[in-house]
Amino acid sequence: MDKQGNKYTFLYASVMVILVAALLAFVSESLKERQNKNVEVAKKIDLLKSVNIASDATNAADLYSKYIGDDAFIVNAQGEKVEGDAFKVDLSKELKKDPAQRSNPLYVCKLPDGTNKYIIPVRGKGLWGPIWGYLSLDEDKNTVYGATFGHKSETPGLGAEIETVLFQQPFTGKQIFDADGRFTSITVTKAGQSAGNVHAVDGISGGTITSKGVQAMLKDCLSGYEKYLKN
Repeated sequence: MDKQGNKYTFLYASVMVILVAALLAFVSESLKERQNKNVEVAKKIDLLKSVNIASDATNAADLYSKYIGDDAFIVNAQGEKVEGDAFKVDLSKELKKDPAQRSNPLYVCKLPDGTNKYIIPVRGKGLWGPIWGYLSLDEDKNTVYGATFGHKSETPGLGAEIETVLFQQPFTGKQIFDADGRFTSITVTKAGQSAGNVHAVDGISGGTITSKGVQAMLKDCLSGYEKYLKN
């Protein structure tokens, strides 16, 4: 009886484990499409935000199609357009490659006034984890039109302030090339030290490491577009 009882218990437990695993796999697969859709919508919201177009989950897809649509492509370090889907580029993977081998996604947004804005995705490291964002450039491909940044786990009230308008708005009007056409990117200085500098913005008081993370992120990512923007 004991042997039979143990056999029954083992079989019952095995069947239950298989059933639970199958159920979890089914639920995971069922949610995957919805999760991917949410990620896609969030990405479109941020892209639009970088050109000062407010959107939400209900209208982001339509506004993206209206202002950007298919006008997105990949450029290489030589400034040439290459084959591929810009929207599907995984920047976290690209940044692990040698800069000369990266696929750099670029989005062109045509605003209602007829002007084009060039949106560049950026990604880097903050104090506690990854930081990311989008920087849009004016038609001169030099002057910043708008910026938006996000983070995974920066400190509330300090590094997390990169998500605020107070930090993001000063990027507007800054330039990534100097008067001689040299790539400068944008420096994130100590608070109060950027006045009059067209290539710098104030950092976050108490958030020095995250601020410097934004600075390094911009230089690393924007440099991949230098030849395209100059041409």
